[in-house]
Amino acid sequence: MDIAVLTIGDELLSGELADTNTRRIARLLSPHGYGLREALCVGDQKGDIEEALVALTARRDVVIVTGGLGPTADDLTAAAAAHAFGLPLETSDEALRLIRQHFTRLGVDMHPRNDKQALLPQGAALMPNPKGTAPGFSLKYQNATLFFLPGVPAEMASMLEESVLPALWQRQGGQPPRQERLLKVFGLSEPRVEELLSRQTLPDSVQLAFGVDFPLVIVKLRCARPEAAELLDRGEAQARQALGDFVIATGSQTLAENVARRLIDSGSTLAVAESCTGGLIATWLTDRPGASAFLERGAVTYANSAKQDWLQVPEQILVEQGAVSEACALAMATGIRRAAGTRLGIAVTGIAGPDGGTAQKPVGTVFIALSAADEERAKGYRFRGDRHQIRTLAACMALDWIRRYLLIRHPL
Repeated sequence: MDIAVLTIGDELLSGELADTNTRRIARLLSPHGYGLREALCVGDQKGDIEEALVALTARRDVVIVTGGLGPTADDLTAAAAAHAFGLPLETSDEALRLIRQHFTRLGVDMHPRNDKQALLPQGAALMPNPKGTAPGFSLKYQNATLFFLPGVPAEMASMLEESVLPALWQRQGGQPPRQERLLKVFGLSEPRVEELLSRQTLPDSVQLAFGVDFPLVIVKLRCARPEAAELLDRGEAQARQALGDFVIATGSQTLAENVARRLIDSGSTLAVAESCTGGLIATWLTDRPGASAFLERGAVTYANSAKQDWLQVPEQILVEQGAVSEACALAMATGIRRAAGTRLGIAVTGIAGPDGGTAQKPVGTVFIALSAADEERAKGYRFRGDRHQIRTLAACMALDWIRRYLLIRHPL
């Protein structure tokens, strides 16, 4: 199936907003075996939208359109589609009902301009929007099917999964064309991962592919046979055997989510002391609800005074060994754990750059420490990359320390 994406909005062409929708659509479609053949972006000009729609439907089976479904005068997608395909615009009573229902749920008055979002090309099939006001719709024109979705990324993604994917499966005879398993690997290079997996004989019809989502290596197991689930189970077991405890998450799960689950399941509590990562570890752990079950506190102790006041790091360590040292990291982890009364304390201190490095401690020098009643340890690393990459690597490594500690003491 040839699939194209058309994103609409002046703000995308001006650089005011990044076009994240095309990337997200591609990533949502890929596990099901659908790939994009083409992606276009046009501004809020009716003629440009019409021209793009006509051109794409002439050469693609499916066109996924995002943007321009709002209530303001520059939201022209529905009108452009109607004119491009010679269809009148008409008010959809069901769309209007859904829009009004959305405002009722929010407990706010609906502005009369929102009525415009119920104007759809005649014959359009409505697609509900569970997260916003603008309903989506689909159209068939000649041999092509077009799906029109809002430009708001969260709304678009939800509707693509709930409405567009089932429609694509129906075109394929009612079944997804391919199933996929993702294994996320941390601590091994992509060539090393491939080398380890090459020693395994995967089941017939299970294809292996690789990707990188820094700093993770993504292992993709794919199968398009009716018995795909069983074959992928076997393939995943073999891949895990080859990669061992370097597999840190599966599917859409993140490393932080894996750590959170292990902390909750083991009844463990955690306190975090961060310097160079600036709160990144705590942010990742609290990105999903439920962190209060395990995270007692997090401290961003950037200055030496904060390390002394909040974490009770001895001045002697700071003077003689420095804030970026194994001794300081361990004192930070121990200090935050004792202050919080938690089972675990984790600490990170380092030089993320681009300035601040020395010959003895160059940019990328990071020390991580873990403190528990039954174990205290610290280790230094030399991470390479820019500031963002160094901070990301440091935060991932700290989370992986917690995961490995719990893996040994509380295997799931």
